[in-house]
Amino acid sequence: MDIYTIIIAAVSAVVGCVAALLLKGALGSKKLKDAGNEADKIVLSAKAESESIIKEAGIEAKDLLFKMKSDFESEAKETRSELKRTERRLIQKEENIDRKTELFDQREKEITLKEKELSGRDKALSRDEEKYEALLAEQKAQLERISTLTADQAKELLIRAMENEARYEGAKLIKRIENEAKEEADKKAKKIMATAIQRYAGDFVAERTVSVVQLPGDEMKGRIIGREGRNIRAIEAATGIDLIIDDTPEAVILSGFNPVRREIARLSLIKLISDGRIHPARIEDVVKKVGQEVDTAIKEAGEQAAFDLGVHGIHSELIKYLGRLKYRTSYAQNVLQHSVEVGVLCGIMASELGLKEKVARRMGLLHDIGKAIDHEVEGPHAVIGSKLAKKFGESPNVVHAIGAHHEDIPPSSVYALLVQAADGLSGARPGARKELLENYIRRIEDLEGIANGFKGVANTYAIQAGREIRVIVKSDKVSDEESVLLSRDIAKKIEDSLTFPGQIKVTVIRETRSVEYANK
Repeated sequence: MDIYTIIIAAVSAVVGCVAALLLKGALGSKKLKDAGNEADKIVLSAKAESESIIKEAGIEAKDLLFKMKSDFESEAKETRSELKRTERRLIQKEENIDRKTELFDQREKEITLKEKELSGRDKALSRDEEKYEALLAEQKAQLERISTLTADQAKELLIRAMENEARYEGAKLIKRIENEAKEEADKKAKKIMATAIQRYAGDFVAERTVSVVQLPGDEMKGRIIGREGRNIRAIEAATGIDLIIDDTPEAVILSGFNPVRREIARLSLIKLISDGRIHPARIEDVVKKVGQEVDTAIKEAGEQAAFDLGVHGIHSELIKYLGRLKYRTSYAQNVLQHSVEVGVLCGIMASELGLKEKVARRMGLLHDIGKAIDHEVEGPHAVIGSKLAKKFGESPNVVHAIGAHHEDIPPSSVYALLVQAADGLSGARPGARKELLENYIRRIEDLEGIANGFKGVANTYAIQAGREIRVIVKSDKVSDEESVLLSRDIAKKIEDSLTFPGQIKVTVIRETRSVEYANK
């Protein structure tokens, strides 16, 4: 029974009840007729109302069914979406499981390989252990044979073995330490050089910055000082040089970094002493006159040097700076003579190489021009000289050669390398720096003799005028690590045995040669 039947039955019952009541109340004919009419109306109205109710109920039922259908479809859609999401998650999990399975399989293979490798290593270790045990047994046998020696002999043999092992380990340690020290080499080198300069400064300054003037008697010291020191103050003011009058008998010391001013002061003081008239006005006149004479001598010295080398067209100011080198020394070697010698050597080498001889001589003559003012200008004398040459119109090639002769700037021409070589030759040749030929030859022989005295040395060669010694060792007797220790031992022996200026470089060379012949 559906909802429509229930509604119709209910409406019919209501209508019947109403009709029965109406019929019961209308006993008269008229009333009965009226009641019948009224009942018909009511029935019709009830039918119409019931049909309306039925239609509304049908519409509501349809709406309810549509809503229920929509809800069902929405729930079904959500359920399908959830099922799809769940399906995707399951697929992803399945893929992850597959990947993990593959990874586990791969790791299992790797572990298997590592197990095999470890097994091989275990076998190799077992073989090595057996080998070491055999070696230990052999060493024990040797020790048993050694035990037949005296205690002193056994001790000496053991000490030698330990010494060789310690030297080998020490050589390796030294090599490692040297490699680590290279990172701070520059800082340590500067510190060492500064310490050396400080220790040597007293003698160096006294030799390079002081001139001594001999006096006819000690009473002349008072005349030089003058009343209340006016004469000595006038001399110092006019020359720019300090006068030191101390207990040194019959001598006055002139101290100053400028060699030209020091020479002017020396000559002026000699003239004043010989003349006997020493007072401020006379001092100024003599200093001025001597200064002019020294300037003339400087210019003539520069012109003579340029003339001797056949170098022309040098600026007059550069000629004056060149002449000032006459009063400058380097390692007791006169710088002007050294410059002329470098110019000659540059010209000779340039002619042998087919280069421009005059250009090379010009570069050699001017290469140390910066030393004329290096006490007045801060910086290396090579850089100062290159700037000075550029200022007075020298060509770029000459400027570069001057600046590069000590590699303050990288050399980029053959001429610059020629100047470097000639400078080294002039300073390193025997006798250049007050070293007798016999002493030079003896020092070379002593160097080679010290190196030849070490075990495993095949040949030794002293080069660079004794500044470097190259030691060739036997490769079958000296290892790479031992060669490091050997170079240190040789250097230490040289330091303890010889007296020499500067430093000596010890180079140990070890090589292995394999030679084979092809025959038919």
